[in-house]
Amino acid sequence: MKNVIKNTKKGFLMVTMFATLLSFATEPANLIIVKDAKKTILTLDSVKEGNLLTIIDANGVVLYKEVIAKTGNYQKAFDLTALPDGEYVFELEKDLEIDTMPFTVTDNQVVFHKASEKITYKPFLRVENGVVFVSKLSLNKSPLKVEIYYGEDSNLVFSESIENTKNIQKAYKLSGLGEGSYKFVFTTEGKTFTEQI
Repeated sequence: MKNVIKNTKKGFLMVTMFATLLSFATEPANLIIVKDAKKTILTLDSVKEGNLLTIIDANGVVLYKEVIAKTGNYQKAFDLTALPDGEYVFELEKDLEIDTMPFTVTDNQVVFHKASEKITYKPFLRVENGVVFVSKLSLNKSPLKVEIYYGEDSNLVFSESIENTKNIQKAYKLSGLGEGSYKFVFTTEGKTFTEQI
């Protein structure tokens, strides 16, 4: 009976956590762009110390990377007209999400695609008594590929793809596989996330 009450409490906690995530899921970080002749001023509201801001080109090459040094509002001027013509994105990586803000540079003109901004939620892992609990919010029901590797040689011991699910909740029992290190690799929406346990 104690286990039933304990598991019920955990269930309520998980539902509350995802309800909180959903309440913040309406749109990406508040992005304000101010352009003058050559500079674009990027303003982000409510960033936290340790968040990662990057500029990435269409080939996935990171052109700029900055770890946010202070919690609060962030503001910085960029000369994006110096970039070659092409497609780019600003990415703001937070604890459990990545906000993506795409833009295009053409003939020294910068155009931001506000309608294409999106949020990608990262998988969240929790380990308890030899069981790994994985949670991920996927509002657009994007597939999530899960791969589990074991040991120093990184031998693949399990792989699955989860599809058509908004609120992914999985449990993986590792106790029968042996003691040692495990690596979880998650692939979704063109991004890969790795967690070591």
